[in-house]
Amino acid sequence: MNTTTQASADCREHVVPDKSLLSGVDLPVFLISGGVLILFAVLALYDIDLVSSSVNTAFATSTKLFGAYWQILLLLTFIIGIVLAVGRTGSVVLGGTRETDISTFKWISIIMCTLLAGGGVFWAAAEPMAHFTSPPPLFAADGAEAGTMQAAYSALAQSFMHWGFLAWAILGSLTGIVFMYLHYERNLPLKPRTLLYPVLGDRVMTGPLGVIVDSCCVLAVVAGTVGPIGFLGLQVSFGLEKLFGIPDTYATQLAILVGLIGIYTLSAVSGVTRGIQLLSRANVVLAVLLMAFILLFGPTAFIVDGFLHSFGLYLNEFIPMATFRADTGWLDWWTVFFWGWFLGYGPLMAMFVARISRGRTIREMVMLISVVAPVITCFWFTIVGGAGISFELATPGVISEPFTGFNLPAALMAITEQLPMGFVITLLFLILTTIFVATTGDSMTYAVSMVMTGHDHPQSSVRVFWGIMMGVTAAILIYIGSGGISALQSFIVVTAVPVSLVLLPSLWTAPQIAARMAREQGL
Repeated sequence: MNTTTQASADCREHVVPDKSLLSGVDLPVFLISGGVLILFAVLALYDIDLVSSSVNTAFATSTKLFGAYWQILLLLTFIIGIVLAVGRTGSVVLGGTRETDISTFKWISIIMCTLLAGGGVFWAAAEPMAHFTSPPPLFAADGAEAGTMQAAYSALAQSFMHWGFLAWAILGSLTGIVFMYLHYERNLPLKPRTLLYPVLGDRVMTGPLGVIVDSCCVLAVVAGTVGPIGFLGLQVSFGLEKLFGIPDTYATQLAILVGLIGIYTLSAVSGVTRGIQLLSRANVVLAVLLMAFILLFGPTAFIVDGFLHSFGLYLNEFIPMATFRADTGWLDWWTVFFWGWFLGYGPLMAMFVARISRGRTIREMVMLISVVAPVITCFWFTIVGGAGISFELATPGVISEPFTGFNLPAALMAITEQLPMGFVITLLFLILTTIFVATTGDSMTYAVSMVMTGHDHPQSSVRVFWGIMMGVTAAILIYIGSGGISALQSFIVVTAVPVSLVLLPSLWTAPQIAARMAREQGL
Protein backbone atom coordinates (compact mmCIF):
# COMPACT_ATOMS: atom_id res chain seq x y z
CA MET A 1 0.00 0.00 0.00
CA ASN A 2 1.52 3.38 -0.98
CA THR A 3 1.74 6.25 1.45
CA THR A 4 -1.18 8.18 -0.03
CA THR A 5 -3.47 5.16 0.19
CA GLN A 6 -2.36 4.44 3.75
CA ALA A 7 -2.85 8.06 4.78
CA SER A 8 -6.29 8.00 3.14
CA ALA A 9 -7.19 4.95 5.18
CA ASP A 10 -5.96 6.66 8.33
CA CYS A 11 -8.13 9.66 7.51
CA ARG A 12 -11.24 7.55 7.00
CA GLU A 13 -10.72 6.04 10.41
CA HIS A 14 -10.96 9.51 11.95
CA VAL A 15 -13.88 11.01 10.06
CA VAL A 16 -16.69 9.15 11.83
CA PRO A 17 -18.45 11.82 13.88
CA ASP A 18 -19.21 10.97 17.48
CA LYS A 19 -21.08 13.03 20.05
CA SER A 20 -18.79 12.21 22.98
CA LEU A 21 -15.89 14.56 23.65
CA LEU A 22 -12.94 12.22 23.26
CA SER A 23 -14.20 9.75 20.65
CA GLY A 24 -12.42 10.40 17.36
CA VAL A 25 -10.23 13.07 18.96
CA ASP A 26 -6.45 13.06 18.53
CA LEU A 27 -5.67 12.68 22.24
CA PRO A 28 -1.93 13.49 22.11
CA VAL A 29 -2.61 16.79 20.31
CA PHE A 30 -5.56 17.54 22.59
CA LEU A 31 -3.55 16.91 25.77
CA ILE A 32 -0.38 18.72 24.69
CA SER A 33 -2.05 21.86 23.31
CA GLY A 34 -4.62 22.06 26.09
CA GLY A 35 -2.02 21.22 28.72
CA VAL A 36 0.44 23.91 27.64
CA LEU A 37 -2.35 26.50 27.54
CA ILE A 38 -3.47 25.59 31.06
CA LEU A 39 0.15 25.57 32.27
CA PHE A 40 0.69 29.05 30.82
CA ALA A 41 -2.39 30.39 32.61
CA VAL A 42 -1.48 28.74 35.93
CA LEU A 43 2.12 29.98 35.84
CA ALA A 44 0.90 33.48 34.95
CA LEU A 45 -1.38 33.43 37.99
CA TYR A 46 1.45 32.17 40.19
CA ASP A 47 4.21 34.54 39.05
CA ILE A 48 3.44 36.86 36.15
CA ASP A 49 6.85 38.55 36.40
CA LEU A 50 8.65 35.24 35.90
CA VAL A 51 6.42 34.32 32.97
CA SER A 52 6.84 37.75 31.36
CA SER A 53 10.61 37.64 31.77
CA SER A 54 10.87 34.14 30.27
CA VAL A 55 8.55 34.93 27.38
CA ASN A 56 10.30 38.22 26.61
CA THR A 57 13.65 36.44 26.46
CA ALA A 58 12.19 33.86 24.07
CA PHE A 59 10.57 36.69 22.09
CA ALA A 60 13.89 38.51 21.65
CA THR A 61 15.60 35.31 20.53
CA SER A 62 12.81 34.49 18.09
CA THR A 63 12.78 37.89 16.41
CA LYS A 64 16.58 38.00 16.20
CA LEU A 65 16.95 34.57 14.59
CA PHE A 66 13.78 34.41 12.50
CA GLY A 67 12.74 37.99 11.76
CA ALA A 68 14.50 38.23 8.39
CA TYR A 69 13.31 34.73 7.43
CA TRP A 70 9.70 35.70 8.16
CA GLN A 71 10.00 38.80 5.97
CA ILE A 72 11.27 36.71 3.06
CA LEU A 73 8.66 33.98 3.63
CA LEU A 74 5.74 36.41 3.48
CA LEU A 75 7.10 38.22 0.44
CA LEU A 76 7.65 35.00 -1.53
CA THR A 77 4.25 33.63 -0.50
CA PHE A 78 2.54 36.70 -1.94
CA ILE A 79 4.55 36.76 -5.18
CA ILE A 80 4.20 33.02 -5.90
CA GLY A 81 0.47 33.12 -5.17
CA ILE A 82 -0.07 35.98 -7.63
CA VAL A 83 1.92 34.13 -10.31
CA LEU A 84 -0.27 31.04 -9.85
CA ALA A 85 -3.43 33.14 -9.99
CA VAL A 86 -2.64 35.01 -13.21
CA GLY A 87 -1.19 32.01 -15.09
CA ARG A 88 -2.98 28.98 -16.56
CA THR A 89 -3.15 27.42 -13.09
CA GLY A 90 -5.52 30.21 -12.08
CA SER A 91 -8.41 28.36 -13.75
CA VAL A 92 -7.90 25.22 -11.65
CA VAL A 93 -11.06 24.37 -9.67
CA LEU A 94 -10.37 23.44 -6.05
CA GLY A 95 -12.05 21.06 -3.65
CA GLY A 96 -12.90 18.18 -5.99
CA THR A 97 -16.19 19.75 -7.08
CA ARG A 98 -17.45 22.59 -9.26
CA GLU A 99 -20.38 23.23 -6.91
CA THR A 100 -19.81 25.92 -4.28
CA ASP A 101 -21.12 25.43 -0.73
CA ILE A 102 -22.06 29.07 -0.13
CA SER A 103 -22.79 32.18 -2.19
CA THR A 104 -19.99 34.49 -3.25
CA PHE A 105 -21.13 37.34 -0.97
CA LYS A 106 -21.29 35.07 2.06
CA TRP A 107 -17.94 33.52 1.14
CA ILE A 108 -16.28 36.94 0.91
CA SER A 109 -17.97 38.06 4.14
CA ILE A 110 -16.71 35.07 6.13
CA ILE A 111 -13.16 35.41 4.85
CA MET A 112 -13.04 39.18 5.42
CA CYS A 113 -14.42 39.01 8.96
CA THR A 114 -12.46 35.94 10.05
CA LEU A 115 -9.08 37.02 8.72
CA LEU A 116 -9.36 40.73 9.54
CA ALA A 117 -10.65 39.88 13.03
CA GLY A 118 -11.07 42.20 15.97
CA GLY A 119 -7.54 43.46 15.48
CA GLY A 120 -8.78 45.28 12.42
CA VAL A 121 -10.79 47.56 14.70
CA PHE A 122 -8.30 47.85 17.58
CA TRP A 123 -5.35 48.60 15.35
CA ALA A 124 -7.14 50.59 12.63
CA ALA A 125 -7.58 53.39 15.15
CA ALA A 126 -4.29 53.01 17.01
CA GLU A 127 -1.55 52.09 14.55
CA PRO A 128 -1.83 55.04 12.14
CA MET A 129 -1.84 57.39 15.13
CA ALA A 130 1.23 55.67 16.60
CA HIS A 131 3.18 56.10 13.34
CA PHE A 132 1.88 59.66 12.92
CA THR A 133 3.24 60.72 16.31
CA SER A 134 6.45 58.70 15.85
CA PRO A 135 7.31 58.14 12.15
CA PRO A 136 8.75 54.70 11.21
CA PRO A 137 12.54 54.69 10.68
CA LEU A 138 12.32 54.21 6.90
CA PHE A 139 10.20 57.34 6.48
CA ALA A 140 11.93 59.32 9.24
CA ALA A 141 15.17 58.86 7.31
CA ASP A 142 13.43 60.43 4.29
CA GLY A 143 12.50 63.52 6.31
CA ALA A 144 9.03 62.70 7.67
CA GLU A 145 8.47 64.71 10.86
CA ALA A 146 5.90 63.82 13.52
CA GLY A 147 2.62 65.67 13.20
CA THR A 148 3.05 66.75 9.57
CA MET A 149 1.05 65.87 6.46
CA GLN A 150 4.00 63.82 5.21
CA ALA A 151 3.95 61.88 8.48
CA ALA A 152 0.21 61.27 7.98
CA TYR A 153 0.75 59.65 4.59
CA SER A 154 3.72 57.59 5.76
CA ALA A 155 1.76 56.47 8.86
CA LEU A 156 -1.04 55.08 6.73
CA ALA A 157 1.41 53.50 4.26
CA GLN A 158 3.23 51.70 7.08
CA SER A 159 -0.10 50.46 8.46
CA PHE A 160 -0.97 49.18 4.98
CA MET A 161 2.28 47.19 4.95
CA HIS A 162 1.39 45.49 8.22
CA TRP A 163 -2.24 44.70 7.30
CA GLY A 164 -2.05 44.51 3.51
CA PHE A 165 -0.91 42.11 0.80
CA LEU A 166 1.74 40.15 2.72
CA ALA A 167 -0.27 39.70 5.91
CA TRP A 168 -3.30 38.38 4.04
CA ALA A 169 -1.36 36.15 1.62
CA ILE A 170 0.16 34.04 4.41
CA LEU A 171 -3.32 33.28 5.77
CA GLY A 172 -4.46 30.90 3.09
CA SER A 173 -3.27 31.52 -0.47
CA LEU A 174 -0.62 28.84 -1.10
CA THR A 175 -1.50 26.76 1.95
CA GLY A 176 -5.16 26.83 0.94
CA ILE A 177 -4.25 25.22 -2.37
CA VAL A 178 -2.27 22.47 -0.61
CA PHE A 179 -5.04 21.71 1.88
CA MET A 180 -7.81 21.62 -0.70
CA TYR A 181 -5.94 19.18 -2.92
CA LEU A 182 -4.64 16.83 -0.25
CA HIS A 183 -7.84 16.77 1.82
CA TYR A 184 -10.62 16.78 -0.74
CA GLU A 185 -8.89 14.92 -3.58
CA ARG A 186 -6.40 12.71 -1.71
CA ASN A 187 -8.45 12.17 1.48
CA LEU A 188 -5.72 13.28 3.88
CA PRO A 189 -6.93 14.62 7.25
CA LEU A 190 -7.59 18.33 7.64
CA LYS A 191 -4.70 18.92 10.05
CA PRO A 192 -1.64 21.23 9.92
CA ARG A 193 0.65 18.20 9.55
CA THR A 194 -0.88 17.62 6.11
CA LEU A 195 1.07 20.63 4.82
CA LEU A 196 4.26 18.60 5.36
CA TYR A 197 2.98 15.43 3.68
CA PRO A 198 4.38 16.29 0.21
CA VAL A 199 7.83 16.58 1.81
CA LEU A 200 7.88 13.97 4.59
CA GLY A 201 5.20 11.52 3.47
CA ASP A 202 3.51 9.15 5.89
CA ARG A 203 6.12 9.72 8.62
CA VAL A 204 4.55 13.06 9.51
CA MET A 205 1.00 11.71 9.28
CA THR A 206 1.40 8.91 11.81
CA GLY A 207 4.49 9.67 13.89
CA PRO A 208 5.25 11.97 16.84
CA LEU A 209 6.40 14.77 14.53
CA GLY A 210 2.81 15.19 13.33
CA VAL A 211 1.60 15.50 16.92
CA ILE A 212 4.17 18.22 17.62
CA VAL A 213 3.27 20.09 14.43
CA ASP A 214 -0.47 20.04 15.17
CA SER A 215 0.03 21.03 18.81
CA CYS A 216 2.27 23.99 17.94
CA CYS A 217 -0.21 25.26 15.34
CA VAL A 218 -3.15 24.94 17.74
CA LEU A 219 -1.25 26.78 20.48
CA ALA A 220 -0.29 29.58 18.09
CA VAL A 221 -3.83 30.19 16.89
CA VAL A 222 -5.34 29.89 20.38
CA ALA A 223 -2.82 32.43 21.70
CA GLY A 224 -3.59 34.70 18.76
CA THR A 225 -7.35 34.45 19.39
CA VAL A 226 -7.27 34.78 23.18
CA GLY A 227 -5.56 38.17 22.77
CA PRO A 228 -8.43 39.82 20.81
CA ILE A 229 -10.98 38.19 23.13
CA GLY A 230 -9.23 39.73 26.13
CA PHE A 231 -8.81 43.08 24.38
CA LEU A 232 -12.53 43.09 23.63
CA GLY A 233 -13.39 42.73 27.29
CA LEU A 234 -11.13 45.68 28.10
CA GLN A 235 -12.33 47.85 25.21
CA VAL A 236 -16.07 47.29 25.67
CA SER A 237 -15.77 47.79 29.44
CA PHE A 238 -13.87 51.04 28.84
CA GLY A 239 -16.54 52.14 26.37
CA LEU A 240 -19.48 51.26 28.63
CA GLU A 241 -18.03 53.38 31.41
CA LYS A 242 -17.53 56.27 29.04
CA LEU A 243 -21.00 55.97 27.50
CA PHE A 244 -23.20 54.82 30.39
CA GLY A 245 -21.13 55.26 33.54
CA ILE A 246 -20.95 51.50 34.16
CA PRO A 247 -17.83 50.94 36.33
CA ASP A 248 -14.85 49.67 34.33
CA THR A 249 -14.12 46.80 36.73
CA TYR A 250 -13.12 43.18 36.37
CA ALA A 251 -16.72 42.16 37.05
CA THR A 252 -17.87 44.15 34.02
CA GLN A 253 -15.09 42.73 31.88
CA LEU A 254 -15.93 39.20 32.99
CA ALA A 255 -19.63 39.69 32.19
CA ILE A 256 -18.68 40.88 28.70
CA LEU A 257 -16.44 37.83 28.18
CA VAL A 258 -19.17 35.43 29.32
CA GLY A 259 -21.57 36.97 26.79
CA LEU A 260 -18.95 36.81 24.05
CA ILE A 261 -18.10 33.17 24.83
CA GLY A 262 -21.77 32.29 24.58
CA ILE A 263 -22.15 34.04 21.21
CA TYR A 264 -19.15 32.58 19.41
CA THR A 265 -19.47 29.10 20.94
CA LEU A 266 -23.12 28.81 19.87
CA SER A 267 -22.13 30.11 16.44
CA ALA A 268 -19.31 27.55 16.14
CA VAL A 269 -21.64 24.72 17.21
CA SER A 270 -24.25 25.72 14.61
CA GLY A 271 -21.61 25.38 11.89
CA VAL A 272 -20.15 27.20 8.89
CA THR A 273 -23.41 27.39 6.95
CA ARG A 274 -25.46 28.83 9.83
CA GLY A 275 -24.05 30.79 12.79
CA ILE A 276 -20.65 31.65 11.30
CA GLN A 277 -22.31 32.82 8.08
CA LEU A 278 -24.91 34.86 9.97
CA LEU A 279 -22.36 36.67 12.15
CA SER A 280 -20.09 37.40 9.19
CA ARG A 281 -22.93 38.84 7.12
CA ALA A 282 -24.07 41.07 10.00
CA ASN A 283 -20.47 42.15 10.50
CA VAL A 284 -20.01 43.19 6.88
CA VAL A 285 -23.31 45.09 6.74
CA LEU A 286 -22.54 47.07 9.91
CA ALA A 287 -18.94 47.75 8.85
CA VAL A 288 -20.07 49.06 5.44
CA LEU A 289 -22.68 51.31 7.07
CA LEU A 290 -20.10 52.76 9.47
CA MET A 291 -17.58 53.25 6.65
CA ALA A 292 -20.20 55.07 4.59
CA PHE A 293 -21.19 57.28 7.53
CA ILE A 294 -17.62 58.32 8.35
CA LEU A 295 -16.86 58.87 4.66
CA LEU A 296 -19.92 61.10 4.22
CA PHE A 297 -19.99 62.95 7.55
CA GLY A 298 -16.34 62.76 8.61
CA PRO A 299 -13.23 64.32 7.02
CA THR A 300 -14.19 63.11 3.52
CA ALA A 301 -11.56 65.00 1.52
CA PHE A 302 -8.73 63.87 3.80
CA ILE A 303 -9.89 60.24 3.71
CA VAL A 304 -10.04 60.14 -0.10
CA ASP A 305 -6.77 62.03 -0.60
CA GLY A 306 -5.09 60.10 2.21
CA PHE A 307 -6.04 56.72 0.80
CA LEU A 308 -4.93 57.50 -2.76
CA HIS A 309 -1.65 59.14 -1.72
CA SER A 310 -0.80 56.63 1.00
CA PHE A 311 -1.68 53.61 -1.13
CA GLY A 312 0.54 54.97 -3.89
CA LEU A 313 3.31 55.44 -1.33
CA TYR A 314 2.71 51.89 -0.11
CA LEU A 315 3.10 50.50 -3.63
CA ASN A 316 6.14 52.67 -4.37
CA GLU A 317 7.90 51.70 -1.13
CA PHE A 318 6.57 48.13 -1.05
CA ILE A 319 9.89 46.30 -1.43
CA PRO A 320 11.88 48.70 0.81
CA MET A 321 9.27 48.34 3.57
CA ALA A 322 8.97 44.56 3.15
CA THR A 323 12.73 44.05 3.35
CA PHE A 324 13.63 46.84 5.82
CA ARG A 325 16.26 45.67 8.32
CA ALA A 326 18.03 48.89 9.34
CA ASP A 327 16.39 49.19 12.77
CA THR A 328 15.78 45.73 14.24
CA GLY A 329 14.63 47.16 17.58
CA TRP A 330 11.74 48.94 15.87
CA LEU A 331 11.06 45.95 13.62
CA ASP A 332 10.76 43.54 16.55
CA TRP A 333 7.84 45.44 18.06
CA TRP A 334 6.10 46.31 14.80
CA THR A 335 6.65 44.46 11.53
CA VAL A 336 8.12 41.25 12.94
CA PHE A 337 5.55 41.20 15.75
CA PHE A 338 2.71 41.39 13.22
CA TRP A 339 4.36 38.82 10.94
CA GLY A 340 4.68 36.44 13.88
CA TRP A 341 1.02 36.96 14.78
CA PHE A 342 -0.20 36.29 11.23
CA LEU A 343 2.13 33.34 10.75
CA GLY A 344 0.72 31.76 13.90
CA TYR A 345 -2.75 31.93 12.36
CA GLY A 346 -1.50 30.61 9.00
CA PRO A 347 -2.20 26.84 9.05
CA LEU A 348 -5.58 26.94 10.79
CA MET A 349 -6.80 29.92 8.77
CA ALA A 350 -5.83 27.99 5.63
CA MET A 351 -7.80 24.99 6.90
CA PHE A 352 -10.83 27.19 7.46
CA VAL A 353 -10.43 28.79 4.02
CA ALA A 354 -10.27 25.30 2.49
CA ARG A 355 -13.44 24.33 4.36
CA ILE A 356 -15.49 27.18 2.86
CA SER A 357 -13.89 27.50 -0.60
CA ARG A 358 -14.83 24.25 -2.37
CA GLY A 359 -15.69 24.84 -6.01
CA ARG A 360 -13.68 28.06 -6.25
CA THR A 361 -10.76 28.47 -8.64
CA ILE A 362 -7.19 29.24 -7.60
CA ARG A 363 -7.62 32.65 -9.22
CA GLU A 364 -10.75 33.42 -7.21
CA MET A 365 -9.27 32.29 -3.91
CA VAL A 366 -5.82 33.87 -4.27
CA MET A 367 -7.08 37.17 -5.68
CA LEU A 368 -9.66 37.54 -2.91
CA ILE A 369 -7.22 36.70 -0.12
CA SER A 370 -4.07 38.35 -1.49
CA VAL A 371 -5.42 41.39 -3.37
CA VAL A 372 -9.09 42.29 -2.90
CA ALA A 373 -9.27 41.79 0.87
CA PRO A 374 -6.02 43.72 1.53
CA VAL A 375 -7.22 46.70 -0.54
CA ILE A 376 -10.51 46.75 1.41
CA THR A 377 -8.54 46.49 4.66
CA CYS A 378 -6.32 49.42 3.69
CA PHE A 379 -9.39 51.53 2.93
CA TRP A 380 -10.89 50.55 6.28
CA PHE A 381 -7.69 51.67 8.03
CA THR A 382 -7.88 54.99 6.17
CA ILE A 383 -11.53 55.45 7.18
CA VAL A 384 -10.86 54.87 10.89
CA GLY A 385 -7.19 55.76 11.40
CA GLY A 386 -7.16 58.43 8.70
CA ALA A 387 -10.13 60.16 10.31
CA GLY A 388 -8.21 60.16 13.59
CA ILE A 389 -5.15 61.71 11.95
CA SER A 390 -7.33 64.37 10.31
CA PHE A 391 -8.86 65.30 13.66
CA GLU A 392 -5.39 65.38 15.22
CA LEU A 393 -4.08 67.68 12.48
CA ALA A 394 -7.01 70.04 13.01
CA THR A 395 -6.77 69.99 16.82
CA PRO A 396 -3.40 68.67 18.09
CA GLY A 397 -3.80 66.44 21.12
CA VAL A 398 -7.46 65.56 20.60
CA ILE A 399 -6.58 61.95 19.69
CA SER A 400 -2.92 61.62 20.71
CA GLU A 401 -3.48 62.60 24.33
CA PRO A 402 -6.13 59.94 25.08
CA PHE A 403 -3.91 57.49 23.16
CA THR A 404 -0.93 58.22 25.46
CA GLY A 405 0.50 55.00 26.88
CA PHE A 406 -0.72 53.06 23.86
CA ASN A 407 -4.33 53.02 25.09
CA LEU A 408 -6.06 51.29 22.18
CA PRO A 409 -9.66 51.61 23.46
CA ALA A 410 -9.16 55.32 24.20
CA ALA A 411 -7.87 55.94 20.66
CA LEU A 412 -11.00 54.50 19.08
CA MET A 413 -13.31 56.31 21.50
CA ALA A 414 -11.52 59.61 20.89
CA ILE A 415 -12.01 59.25 17.13
CA THR A 416 -15.69 58.34 17.27
CA GLU A 417 -16.43 61.16 19.71
CA GLN A 418 -15.35 63.69 17.07
CA LEU A 419 -17.98 62.47 14.61
CA PRO A 420 -21.60 63.64 14.35
CA MET A 421 -23.86 61.49 16.55
CA GLY A 422 -20.71 60.49 18.43
CA PHE A 423 -22.58 58.59 21.14
CA VAL A 424 -24.44 56.39 18.64
CA ILE A 425 -21.37 55.82 16.44
CA THR A 426 -19.26 54.86 19.47
CA LEU A 427 -21.89 52.37 20.56
CA LEU A 428 -22.09 50.90 17.04
CA PHE A 429 -18.31 50.55 16.93
CA LEU A 430 -18.39 48.62 20.20
CA ILE A 431 -21.04 46.32 18.69
CA LEU A 432 -18.98 45.96 15.50
CA THR A 433 -15.86 45.09 17.49
CA THR A 434 -17.81 42.49 19.46
CA ILE A 435 -19.13 40.84 16.29
CA PHE A 436 -15.65 40.95 14.72
CA VAL A 437 -14.12 39.14 17.67
CA ALA A 438 -17.06 36.72 17.86
CA THR A 439 -16.60 35.88 14.18
CA THR A 440 -12.92 35.15 14.75
CA GLY A 441 -13.72 33.19 17.90
CA ASP A 442 -16.27 30.94 16.23
CA SER A 443 -14.12 30.36 13.14
CA MET A 444 -11.01 29.51 15.12
CA THR A 445 -12.99 27.34 17.55
CA TYR A 446 -14.22 25.44 14.51
CA ALA A 447 -10.72 25.23 13.01
CA VAL A 448 -9.10 24.00 16.24
CA SER A 449 -11.84 21.36 16.50
CA MET A 450 -11.03 20.26 12.94
CA VAL A 451 -7.42 19.71 14.00
CA MET A 452 -8.58 17.59 16.93
CA THR A 453 -10.74 15.35 14.72
CA GLY A 454 -9.09 15.52 11.30
CA HIS A 455 -12.28 16.21 9.37
CA ASP A 456 -14.40 19.25 8.51
CA HIS A 457 -17.44 18.38 10.65
CA PRO A 458 -16.03 18.11 14.21
CA GLN A 459 -18.44 17.09 16.95
CA SER A 460 -20.16 19.83 18.92
CA SER A 461 -18.63 18.81 22.26
CA VAL A 462 -15.12 19.52 20.98
CA ARG A 463 -16.18 22.93 19.66
CA VAL A 464 -17.79 23.83 22.99
CA PHE A 465 -14.67 22.80 24.94
CA TRP A 466 -12.28 24.96 22.89
CA GLY A 467 -14.68 27.90 22.75
CA ILE A 468 -14.95 27.97 26.53
CA MET A 469 -11.25 27.24 26.99
CA MET A 470 -10.18 30.31 25.01
CA GLY A 471 -12.63 32.54 26.86
CA VAL A 472 -11.54 31.30 30.29
CA THR A 473 -7.88 31.88 29.41
CA ALA A 474 -8.70 35.45 28.35
CA ALA A 475 -10.54 36.00 31.65
CA ILE A 476 -7.54 34.76 33.63
CA LEU A 477 -5.12 37.01 31.75
CA ILE A 478 -7.35 40.07 32.23
CA TYR A 479 -7.54 39.25 35.93
CA ILE A 480 -3.75 39.24 36.11
CA GLY A 481 -3.62 42.66 34.48
CA SER A 482 -1.75 44.18 31.55
CA GLY A 483 1.24 41.93 32.24
CA GLY A 484 -0.78 38.84 31.33
CA ILE A 485 -1.98 40.22 28.00
CA SER A 486 1.51 41.54 27.19
CA ALA A 487 3.07 38.14 27.97
CA LEU A 488 0.54 36.49 25.69
CA GLN A 489 1.32 38.92 22.87
CA SER A 490 5.00 38.04 23.09
CA PHE A 491 4.13 34.33 23.40
CA ILE A 492 2.26 34.56 20.08
CA VAL A 493 5.50 35.50 18.32
CA VAL A 494 7.39 32.66 20.04
CA THR A 495 4.84 30.06 18.86
CA ALA A 496 5.19 31.41 15.30
CA VAL A 497 8.73 30.00 15.06
CA PRO A 498 7.77 26.33 14.55
CA VAL A 499 4.62 27.30 12.62
CA SER A 500 6.65 29.28 10.07
CA LEU A 501 8.68 26.14 9.34
CA VAL A 502 5.45 24.24 8.68
CA LEU A 503 4.39 26.90 6.16
CA LEU A 504 7.73 26.98 4.32
CA PRO A 505 7.23 23.93 2.02
CA SER A 506 4.07 25.47 0.52
CA LEU A 507 6.38 27.79 -1.45
CA TRP A 508 7.19 24.89 -3.78
CA THR A 509 4.50 22.29 -3.06
CA ALA A 510 1.63 24.65 -3.94
CA PRO A 511 3.01 25.40 -7.43
CA GLN A 512 3.63 21.67 -7.97
CA ILE A 513 0.09 20.80 -6.91
CA ALA A 514 -1.39 23.61 -9.01
CA ALA A 515 0.50 22.39 -12.10
CA ARG A 516 -0.61 18.78 -11.45
CA MET A 517 -4.24 19.82 -11.05
CA ALA A 518 -4.05 21.90 -14.23
CA ARG A 519 -2.94 18.80 -16.14
CA GLU A 520 -5.62 16.64 -14.51
CA GLN A 521 -8.30 19.17 -15.42
CA GLY A 522 -7.04 19.50 -18.99
CA LEU A 523 -5.97 23.15 -18.71
